[in-house]
Amino acid sequence: MNYISDILFWISNGLLVPVVVLLILFFLRSLLLIGNFFSQYLQIRKADRLFMTKVETLTPATVEELRASLPADTRSPLIGCLASLLDTSKDKAHRQLLLSDYEIAADKDLGISKTLSKMGPMLGLMGTLIPMGPALVGLSAGDIGSMAYNMQVAFATTVVGLFSAAIGFITQQVKQRWYTRDLNRLEFVCDVLDSSYGQSVAAAGTDAEEAGR
Repeated sequence: MNYISDILFWISNGLLVPVVVLLILFFLRSLLLIGNFFSQYLQIRKADRLFMTKVETLTPATVEELRASLPADTRSPLIGCLASLLDTSKDKAHRQLLLSDYEIAADKDLGISKTLSKMGPMLGLMGTLIPMGPALVGLSAGDIGSMAYNMQVAFATTVVGLFSAAIGFITQQVKQRWYTRDLNRLEFVCDVLDSSYGQSVAAAGTDAEEAGR
């Protein structure tokens, strides 16, 4: 039994370095995520100010006006998807494909936030528990310096893991609301385009009927 316990102890201690390295990477990635989140927020504010009022008041008669107002080159996934929808206004299947692609892109963008929010506490807990063994050994041997060092590592990994998880959780919640709102608007545009296409077909049918008379 002692042999098995020693093996587990060695494995546990061997995992400390990978856990610490991953936590450092998570911390750096969370800082990058904050910058990306702020940049995305500015893009959304700009899009709302310039285009979203037109989208929310869109009618079949103003479809061409909205398309003409959209920039040809944009970094905003929402504006890019909106422009593609308006370019394929008579292809319902293609519009559904564009919406699905946008949902996939949104889920991909949320991936790093989900990873941080779930893996951060796990790695933080591992980084807390692993040094506790050597700390208790140091305490039993009267080595206060070793115990203090291991406790310092344990507390530091906990803080870094929770910080990364907090950044991931907050950005995930906010971005999910953004993407849900954007999808609702894009679906509204699709409904307006369907209505516009239906009116065009009905008008063409009426013209053909009158010409036949």
